[in-house]
Amino acid sequence: MSAAKRRDTEAEIGLRRQLHARGLRYRVAFPVPGQRRRTIDIAFTRQRVAVFVDGCFWHGCPDHGTTPRANNEWWATKLGANQARDRDTDRLLAAMDWVVVRVWEHEPVDEAAGRVEAAVR
Repeated sequence: MSAAKRRDTEAEIGLRRQLHARGLRYRVAFPVPGQRRRTIDIAFTRQRVAVFVDGCFWHGCPDHGTTPRANNEWWATKLGANQARDRDTDRLLAAMDWVVVRVWEHEPVDEAAGRVEAAVR
């Protein structure tokens, strides 16, 4: 697990490049207000838009998410906790009037950038 990138994944960099090309400026790995160990992947602080680029495995994609066969119970608990933390982060940000946009890593970059741009503008 320590080899898994927390930021600057291929999907995240692709989305950031597309957003930058569209003239949008943002902050990277911005701390969730009041939660020192959680970060927003791409944050538009003035507009209060938080963008998370979720990996299919780690966040339980309904299309591509899998559960390893070895140590199945431990992984089910771990991946379930990740999803619960995602929901809690969404709730916390919504309570502070932030708009949350979640993007799956397999989504086409143009479509994801379009959704983010619509939320920002």
